[in-house]
Amino acid sequence: MFDSHDTAAMARALELARRGEGCVEPNPMVGAVVAIRDDAGHPRIIGEGWHAKFGGPHAEIMALEAAGPRAHGATLFVTLEPCCHHGKTPPCTDAILAAGIRRVVIAAPDPFPAVAGGGIAALEQAGIAVEGGLLEREATRLTAPFRTLVERGRPWVIAKWAMSLDGALATGSCEDRWLSSPASIRLVHELRGRIDGILVGIGTALADDPLLTPRPIGVRTPLRIVLDSHARLPLTSQLVATVREAPVLVVVTAAAPADRLAALRGAGCEIWIAPPADRPTQLRSLLEELGCRRHTNLLVEGGPNVLRSFFDAELVDEVWTFIAPRIVGGTEGRLPPLPTFPDAPPIEIERIDHPGGDILIRGITAACRE
Repeated sequence: MFDSHDTAAMARALELARRGEGCVEPNPMVGAVVAIRDDAGHPRIIGEGWHAKFGGPHAEIMALEAAGPRAHGATLFVTLEPCCHHGKTPPCTDAILAAGIRRVVIAAPDPFPAVAGGGIAALEQAGIAVEGGLLEREATRLTAPFRTLVERGRPWVIAKWAMSLDGALATGSCEDRWLSSPASIRLVHELRGRIDGILVGIGTALADDPLLTPRPIGVRTPLRIVLDSHARLPLTSQLVATVREAPVLVVVTAAAPADRLAALRGAGCEIWIAPPADRPTQLRSLLEELGCRRHTNLLVEGGPNVLRSFFDAELVDEVWTFIAPRIVGGTEGRLPPLPTFPDAPPIEIERIDHPGGDILIRGITAACRE
């Protein structure tokens, strides 16, 4: 059904889609290409586009505008099913019909309820040839955070930690430079600058007094979240001192003293009281709250216990593990024991890099593939 030219065009659309990372959320990253074939059957791209900003034109619109009148009779390659409803922008299906597109190739369907097959149906009813499934796995992975928000009502969770070759963890804050290379630290700051929230535990907040901000400033200003059952976060901490520059959410329980809650609120922090339940249920409730706020990506930079809590609750979708070529020794600062080997959660490695001599392993968990 698809030839190598079709595959190349969709691969280009996926490449374009990634340019919107951090700028389009809670919308998905989407790319589009308009292509024609000459008399000899050779393809030629005449228009490209991507969703560049939340509330801005969709990828299909940008590609069609770039192609202009030449789009009549052409093929549109798009990484996600075109929308068919009025949101912040008019339906892309209307623009596709108006442009005279002959064929639409879609990588993956859109799970958003207002679309969810409706875009394909609208195009087919208008007589346009619609084909789907080209590079679907790649497109589905690209939009995984968006899909998690739509289908599970929570953000995509990235667990990040740095460790030595013998398993000693650095602190949850990437300001700790004793283990990770400068290149690794830059990558973490770039990651921070495109997500909605950064989470640590009160242990990390007390031990490191981190800022938890992207430096330099990224395209997003993440919400800084501290798991702090008894509201122990000091008013003199860097987090509280910079609350006017970047918001702070302190997650407490009913055991938190009222005077501490009042003091933190008075300093500008937001307080969220976790339900009276076990830790996994509390974490799920927190993620549901963040989902209601349309948060698409959450970075967990906590210490060993916080990381272990997220893994135990099966709430980790992606991992970023920085391994420094050093032997530290000792027994402190390590993740609590995993389940027995047959029950240990598998990680599908997606890429391995070597920033500044470190090893960066990035992968997704079994929980996010269910």
